[in-house]
Amino acid sequence: MLLYWIILPIVWVLARFVWRIEVIGLEHYKAVHDGRAFVIASNHIANLDPVFIAIAVMDWRRMCVLAKEELFVNPFIGWFLRCMGAVSIERGKGDTATIDRVTSACRRGTGVLIFPEGTRTKNGKLGILKSGAFVIAASAGADMLPCRIIYHTKDGKLRPFCRIRVVFGPAIPAAELQITDAGHKVTALRHMKSKLKTALETLLEENAFEPYPGQEPAAPADSVKPLTQGDGPAAS
Repeated sequence: MLLYWIILPIVWVLARFVWRIEVIGLEHYKAVHDGRAFVIASNHIANLDPVFIAIAVMDWRRMCVLAKEELFVNPFIGWFLRCMGAVSIERGKGDTATIDRVTSACRRGTGVLIFPEGTRTKNGKLGILKSGAFVIAASAGADMLPCRIIYHTKDGKLRPFCRIRVVFGPAIPAAELQITDAGHKVTALRHMKSKLKTALETLLEENAFEPYPGQEPAAPADSVKPLTQGDGPAAS
């Protein structure tokens, strides 16, 4: 934890030297940051996404960040990620031990940052949401805070010296994330995914940068297609 307190302000200075970062909706983060359980659910474009979210909230209480195990192969990067609160998870392998550990920490009031898409998108658009974030939130009795990262580049990807917006929306209450009937778990998860997807697309629509010439503008939130019957739970 001491290293986190040392590294965080250094990263804050370096990041704001290289990128122009704007934070919107921080009041929504502060509203859930009162000791209760909460999960930040963000879109995922670049490996540095969790760093930008961490310096956006600039919280001295370290969050728990779920990250794919491949990122920890490099010893230095692995050390840095662990200092920032990252926890390695084996994607697609039913890593229930890590999920249980993170859920327990969330239940005790530690904020959890998850990227429900489970991987980075190549075009900056929102991908298919998986179930891991909702399972953790439901088990921990946590509110879910939508977060949208927007990069002002032609292809929507992170580039040096580009403008960045980190946008937080109103939290989805824990009561709306509970699975009360195990027999309808798939249906309940589908509704939760649809609610979060709409929230994330609305954050983009309302906070998108002016498009470059020839670039398509952000799609309106009401164009989001409902999830199909075949969309069942998947590991994040």
